[in-house]
Amino acid sequence: MRRLQALLAAVLLAAAVSAAPANADTQTNGYIVLLKDGVGVSSVTDTLTGTLGVTVDQLYSSAVRGYSAHMTAATAARLARDSRVALVQPDGEVSIAAQSLPTGIDRIDAELSPTARINGTDERVNVDVAVIDTGVDLDHPDLNVYTAGAKNCSTGRSAEDGNGHGTHVSGTIGALDNGIGVVGVAPGARIWPVRVLNNQGSGSFSAIICGIDYVTAHASEIEVANMSLGGSGSDSACGSNKDAMHEAICRSVAAGVTYAVAAGNSSADAAKSVPSAYDEVITVSALADFNGQPGGGAASTCRADVDDTFADFSNFGADVDIIAPGVCILSTWKGNGYNTISGTSMASPHVAGAAALYKATHPSASPAAVKSALQAAGTTNWNTSTDPDGTHERLLNVATF
Repeated sequence: MRRLQALLAAVLLAAAVSAAPANADTQTNGYIVLLKDGVGVSSVTDTLTGTLGVTVDQLYSSAVRGYSAHMTAATAARLARDSRVALVQPDGEVSIAAQSLPTGIDRIDAELSPTARINGTDERVNVDVAVIDTGVDLDHPDLNVYTAGAKNCSTGRSAEDGNGHGTHVSGTIGALDNGIGVVGVAPGARIWPVRVLNNQGSGSFSAIICGIDYVTAHASEIEVANMSLGGSGSDSACGSNKDAMHEAICRSVAAGVTYAVAAGNSSADAAKSVPSAYDEVITVSALADFNGQPGGGAASTCRADVDDTFADFSNFGADVDIIAPGVCILSTWKGNGYNTISGTSMASPHVAGAAALYKATHPSASPAAVKSALQAAGTTNWNTSTDPDGTHERLLNVATF
């Protein structure tokens, strides 16, 4: 997403000349020249091309009378003193300042959701989502970060994101519908930054449990949590005390928090990693989609893959509950920026945002009910034959949420 970089500066030539570099007598720059009423454009352009040897770029004759040209600062100063000239202004640059609808948001029909209300008016979904990750850019202008709810279970002094991953996840969940940057599935959702991974994107089970513990302590406020992370492990029954992180998830889900988690990026069975293997969470695989539309055939963009197919890196298996876009996803990034990256880490926050939309209108729904609702609303409108296993999960769709 390109943002507004500069505006045309309405400054007088005298100011420009005073700040001119030492080689201003030979360096040419763009200028805009406006003429006084009644002055013929050709009379001044002839002076430029004939006497001063300047090539005119554009002529203006309707909205204003004048032209643009490249010239030295000395030539511009001479023109500014011409009695026929009303203004000599340095040229400048502008770029697009519109908001982008990321392909993933388009593919799941979030722009059709009556709860998301994506219309550029910065209406916000009244819901709270914890991002258990590398932290979040705490002052990103395109996110509604609940800084009072920030928690740091990792290194560093705060929940500020030093990696970018957690900020990217947050944007897919709830980037503001404010006319700039991107927009998320549940625009304006309050993001609780829970930092459990360091600047390199790694951490420990103990740090993750710290994050889950914090979310559970605020289960009366937080409806949804996203965990785009994973490590080696397998499933076990709640209450068996065989896996401390699983026990924490079991109790957090029992407290009412819906968890969306990434299936993993090893092209392997999701049953071999945690938390993706846990039955209590919503495990999300990744779809490769390059244009936000069904049907396939779109050219690949940021990485090689095939449009509308199971992403070649995504984990699979019976533990996967739903599929969502996870390839070449544009979202927010650290340093008030934006970035395009891929992974089941990018698919999971689409589902977290969807769960947030559902909870916003069904506040008493249990995590199991939220999972069932998301699966029921999903579609099979993707190339399911590319799924490596025999159970073809439904593609997330929030048009009716």
